[in-house]
Formats: sequence, C-alpha cells, structure tokens
Amino acid sequence: MVDLVKGDTRLIISVCRKHGLLRNQAAYVLATAHWETARTMKPVREYGGEKYLQSKPYYPFVGMGYVQLTWEANYRKASQILGVDFVGNPKLLLEPAHASEILVRGMMGGWFTGKKLSDYIILQRSDFVNARRIVNGMDKAQEIAVLAHEYDSLLKVDGYGEESTTREPSIPKLPTSKTDLPATTQKNTGKGGLIGLIVAAIAAAAGIFFGITGD
Repeated sequence: MVDLVKGDTRLIISVCRKHGLLRNQAAYVLATAHWETARTMKPVREYGGEKYLQSKPYYPFVGMGYVQLTWEANYRKASQILGVDFVGNPKLLLEPAHASEILVRGMMGGWFTGKKLSDYIILQRSDFVNARRIVNGMDKAQEIAVLAHEYDSLLKVDGYGEESTTREPSIPKLPTSKTDLPATTQKNTGKGGLIGLIVAAIAAAAGIFFGITGD
C-alpha cells in the first residue's frame, strides 16, 4: 500500500517538480525509493554488519540514501554536482535534502547504471518494468512496476503536473461606465460631439420651419 505522506515522500515529490519530471517519471522515482528503503521512504545505509560490508569491493563507500549510491567514483561525482563533500563525510548522504537530489538527478542522468528515466518513461510511454534497469538490472522489476502504477494514480489525484493548466484565462473587462470607455470614444463627447449636436439641432429646426411654410 502506498501513499503520498509517508516518510519523505512529499520532499521527493517537490524535488521531482523542481527538476521538471513528468508525472509518470515522478511515480517511478517514488516507487524506486519505496522499494530501496524497505517502504520507509527514509534514507538508509546498505544493510549488513560492518564485517560484511568490509567484504564489498567498494567499501567504505557503501550504499547510502533513498537509492544505494556506491563506489568512490559515484561519491565524488555526487560531491562535484551538489557541492557537498560526500567522500570526506559519507553520512551526509543520509540527509534527506542531499539524498533526494541524488535520487532524482541520478535517475534522470543515468548515474547508477548508465540508463536514465527518459530511456523508458516519456510522455507517450511508461515502461515501468524495464525502467528498473536505471538502478539495478531487472531485480524485482515487476513488483516495482506495480508500485509505480499506484503512485502514478495517486499523483494524478494530487494534481501533479497540472500547475500550468489550472490558471484562469485572462478575459478583457467590458466597459461598464463612461470612464471605462477608451479615450477615443470619450473624446466624441467633447468639442466634436458638441458641434454634432448643434448641427443636428439646426437640421431639426429647419425641418420644422419648412414643414410650417409648406402648409
């Protein structure tokens, strides 16, 4: 069961919006975080005791964050892009502000496997199954795809991606009084308008005169 309030879900959504992700792309990012954090939606350190982790070829640069960033080269890349020393202080990867940027920008840019969101998920296509290749081959691809569909439905109800279409169109205001009329219209009641009234009065008087004399 997924929702949009658990853990740091709202933060991740805001970072997705910040970087212009489509709704279906944001849904897959959330599904990935959901799975990789064991449904907590909180940054985590790679599971295992210190002895086990020391056996990893990338130790001490073990998996950290909403998605498991590993290897010194990736720590350095994230450090350069975000301007934060993750190599010198790996625990900074567990801070939500940093972890959310790495999650979103990493999946956008193909940091983890070379595959990126736009390879599988665009406006016209949501390949939530093969999108797993962005992070970890096809491991648990079907399960995460189901989560992505659920998140996509929730984001739709939440109005994600509709910000640019909810603004009311600008409708010109119709004039309701003399002061609302354009300047050119108001001028007609000035000198030119007065002359017109005089001419009309003279013409009317002449009509009356000729009508009388005609009798």
